[in-house]
Amino acid sequence: MHTLTLRPPTTPLNGHLRMGESEGPDRIYATSTHLVRGDRPWFPVMGEIHFTRYPRDSWREQLLSMRAGGIDVVSTYLFWHHHEENRGHFRFDGNRDLRAFLQVVAECGLDAVVRIGPWSHGEARYGGFPEWVQHSGTRTRTNDPAYLEIVQPYYARISAELDGLHHAQGGPIVAVQIENELYDQPEHLRSLKHMAQDAGITPALWTATAWGMADLPADEFLPLYAGYPESPWDDAHPGWARHNRRHYFFTPLRDDHTVGADLRRKPAAGEGPALDRYPYATCELGGGVQVTYHRRPRIAADDVAALALTKIGCGSAWQGYYMYQGGSHVMDAATTMQESLDTGYANDLPIVSYDFQAPLGEYGQVRPAYGLLRLQHHLLAAAGRELAPMPLVAPDETPEGLDDRDTLRWAVRTNGTSGMLFANTHQPGGEDLAAHSGVRFRLEGPAGPLELPTHPVDIPAGAYFAWPFRWPLPGDATLEWATAQLVTVLDDTVVLTRTAGIPVELVLSGVDADSVKGPHATPEDLGDGRTRVRVEAPGTDTLIELGALRLLVLDEDTARHTAVGDLWGTRRLVVGHDLHIVPDGDLLHIECGPNGGSLLVHPAPAHPVGLRNERTGPGDSTPLRLREAGTSGVFARFEIDAPADVPKAGLVEVTTVTGPAPQRVGGPLHRAAAPTAEDYARAAAFRVDIEPEAFTGAHRLLLRLDWVGDAARAELDGILVADQYWNGDPWEIDLARHRDALTNGAELVLRLLPFDPAATVHVPEDLRPTEPTLRVTSGRLVPVYRSAVTAAG
Repeated sequence: MHTLTLRPPTTPLNGHLRMGESEGPDRIYATSTHLVRGDRPWFPVMGEIHFTRYPRDSWREQLLSMRAGGIDVVSTYLFWHHHEENRGHFRFDGNRDLRAFLQVVAECGLDAVVRIGPWSHGEARYGGFPEWVQHSGTRTRTNDPAYLEIVQPYYARISAELDGLHHAQGGPIVAVQIENELYDQPEHLRSLKHMAQDAGITPALWTATAWGMADLPADEFLPLYAGYPESPWDDAHPGWARHNRRHYFFTPLRDDHTVGADLRRKPAAGEGPALDRYPYATCELGGGVQVTYHRRPRIAADDVAALALTKIGCGSAWQGYYMYQGGSHVMDAATTMQESLDTGYANDLPIVSYDFQAPLGEYGQVRPAYGLLRLQHHLLAAAGRELAPMPLVAPDETPEGLDDRDTLRWAVRTNGTSGMLFANTHQPGGEDLAAHSGVRFRLEGPAGPLELPTHPVDIPAGAYFAWPFRWPLPGDATLEWATAQLVTVLDDTVVLTRTAGIPVELVLSGVDADSVKGPHATPEDLGDGRTRVRVEAPGTDTLIELGALRLLVLDEDTARHTAVGDLWGTRRLVVGHDLHIVPDGDLLHIECGPNGGSLLVHPAPAHPVGLRNERTGPGDSTPLRLREAGTSGVFARFEIDAPADVPKAGLVEVTTVTGPAPQRVGGPLHRAAAPTAEDYARAAAFRVDIEPEAFTGAHRLLLRLDWVGDAARAELDGILVADQYWNGDPWEIDLARHRDALTNGAELVLRLLPFDPAATVHVPEDLRPTEPTLRVTSGRLVPVYRSAVTAAG
């Protein structure tokens, strides 16, 4: 029996922070334990997208995808060199148009956090400083009056762009972050905040990154924290970075002193913010990680999702991801814009790609982590208001240290009576955690003990879940416990999902056992005012009626493919198998590959549905077809058919290479340096031959290269347009972004370099070549089609 004593939370501090709105029906402020909005607890879910690193004509599309993934707050950096490359000449046009981006954010019903710098990092050249700032002779990132003098006009221009868009003005901006990863200049942070306020920047909340035991001015900023599944800023040692283990335990620890450590001038000397004065808030939970040349981890979707779920269990009251949407470095500047050894950084990054292995990739690709995180975000949308003020309560027995892989990792968040039980048996790096047999939990507390489940269950390795207990349901019913995770509530229907194959048991009070009806459900009157329901086969047809209340219990695969949103006049569940689905009011946007997919909708639309095919290029539209296919349990089912003929790409080897590029080192930590332009001039070159018809009907046209080597770049008529450091993942390039050039005869050439096994470069050990290797397994085109489903009414 695993035991824990429930404790009520302490009364939060309020009014002590120098921020927050004092009036308004939707006023926002922070207590010491959680955020408040409209006088109710608020649990934001935030995802990072860099507007300057993504094409403007796709902003709305990707923001809607973020919203469909459960993101309700968008965060974005301002990189100073993107906006004032030359002193006094500001650029807020095109992809740099901050105001236009925030207006689209608002149109999509999202909030925004603007990270204004002036130093931002974000793997940008000089942390985003323009050359003229970096070499200004001032003591940057300090209160040097000469430095503050050059920051002031930049802040003034930012303020002009943000004017009218703050939350109190009816706009989307709920918070502004000052600087980034500044750990030893509290008075400078305070000065920057006052400068921003004097310039007219007036958010509800002010934030600052707090990792590395940052010394922040007390009560001026909400300290935000980070947690990544790997550390591409670490050295190129074999294996997983050991310190990343800490993110897969349930502890009150918020800090990770290793994040940004490669950029610190000296060790942190402070103790960090006083945690009892601030809610647990994050802004950089790794949606993936960006590869560096010397260290190239490959991130699995479960690594991302288990970390995120564990942080919720640890007490997070603001879930923020970096990156949620990947992008590409700006290329229309006088210099390259990525972090590099040549500019004094510790790491070389690709010149173009900032994909980050994010849930939404550099070209909008939908990764498996998107669905896994979306399921957690459904939970927070349904229960975050109750969960936000609930602190972490640890069990009687906890793991002994970072290397303990045998003790069950679990904890509770509770108000002293009700709450959620969290468990995690997943850890990356090939370090599997133990499975646990015959598990039961005992929760002691003022309302009496709970022992759950009724019969012991087995928790397999690789599981992570949240189970509710004493959770109020619509009407007068209470879910005493469930060995299932809450998904959402639709009017009188509570939706749950089985977790990790563990048998589903629901124990309810306020429900008569005789009223329980539905397939795969076996009720039992426990004789103490409680009814036990065993659910033998969760799925799309497992709708259990409990009088006026209904429970729908899904299987894991259906749940992770389910979106929840307002669609065709009501709140619906939409399941997309082999589809990316985006509810958007009167439209359901869908994307699919050449094999099409299936669509499930609950409740079923009251009116006939059809496709509104969207234009994808001059003169063509998406060639998809929709067929009604009856039902799947309580869902209406539709099939989406795509063209059967997949376009082909030809790879013609133009030149060969005899060996790897010379090994070089550079930067302050003397790490392996990326190949130079001269190295690529001697690389193996492959010309990509594509028929113009390949673009017909395709919203995206991904060139997917399966290869083994070191580094690669793509050139269009000699101009660099894409690149990759090999880490075992395929290389994808969206050729639709270059449709006009390619259909008018431009030449696309891929330049590939062999992997040198002697190089001090980290790649996954099971994939590391043992001899110099350059191998291209396949190069194929993967069209992505996009359309919208309408319901005539």
